Amino acid sequence: MPHPPPITVEFRDVSFEIDRRQLLSHLNLTIYQGEAIVLLGRSGSGKTTTLKLIDRLLTPTAGSVLVDGRPTTDWDVIKLRRRIGYAIQNIGLFPHFNVSQNVGLVPSLEKWQAQRIQSRVQEMLNLVGLDPDIFAHRYPHQLSGGQRQRVGIARALAADPPILLMDEPFGALDPITRLELQQQFQYLQQQLGKTVIFVTHDIQEALFLGTRIGLMAEGNLVLLGTREEFLASQHPEARAFIACLNPWQYGAKV
Repeated sequence: MPHPPPITVEFRDVSFEIDRRQLLSHLNLTIYQGEAIVLLGRSGSGKTTTLKLIDRLLTPTAGSVLVDGRPTTDWDVIKLRRRIGYAIQNIGLFPHFNVSQNVGLVPSLEKWQAQRIQSRVQEMLNLVGLDPDIFAHRYPHQLSGGQRQRVGIARALAADPPILLMDEPFGALDPITRLELQQQFQYLQQQLGKTVIFVTHDIQEALFLGTRIGLMAEGNLVLLGTREEFLASQHPEARAFIACLNPWQYGAKV
């Protein structure tokens, strides 16, 4: 039998609470190198909390989160975060930086040489479908929502991090632009082989992008499996999401 790929991120009996409110409860999850895990769930189910524990924006109340075999609490936090790209729904581009400066931010912090940064910016913009000659010197307010989101993805990838965290990055886009970016992102993930943890509350997005789907409810991971295993699940929360699907498209009995 072939050996499984290396483990990139591991949650070992992780709980997190704030003000005596349990946001995450006894989470056990192993994420392998090169896979795209989608965390699916309603608002408040613990998805974003899980992401923030990976790059140590939060620290577990109990248990441990390991990145490349080391607890996040043992990492230098700056070194940890520079191994991780982060893309979020509202993008977080700096308005006073042009596109080139936004994409090249982390390489600049890493003290790359200027010519290397410029080359990387051009490579990343081409990768996400933005012509550098047209877009490199524009500012965020001169871009459409879909273009800003592409810049956000380019910035997350610019320093070539092995891990990519994505928190509902396409949620605010119109359906056509959203589908285009989903398709492009799936292609990029397959080409680049990044380990991706992707948060969404959209079942169709989860089925399209996920190597495996982790279903979260009230701070618990209630289901983890492939697309086929998810569609076959009888868990009530899974059935509630499946009921949102077009049954002719997915062959789901709803």
